[in-house]
Amino acid sequence: MERVARISEIIAASPVSFEEAIRAGFERANRTLRGITGLRVLEQRVAVDDGKITEYRVRLEVIFVLET
Repeated sequence: MERVARISEIIAASPVSFEEAIRAGFERANRTLRGITGLRVLEQRVAVDDGKITEYRVRLEVIFVLET
């Protein structure tokens, strides 16, 4: 049986933490993609306003297996 995987990039954010941003991105991807087998964090950034971190942002690769 052959398996073919695909990668999709998404960006997610949270005002709480990087972990929460990753969780939000995964939960959103999981609503529309079937067969997710993994995530890879490509980039982490923060938004700063008035000397304070206001948002944690992540860019993710979502790896999923295509249905046959």
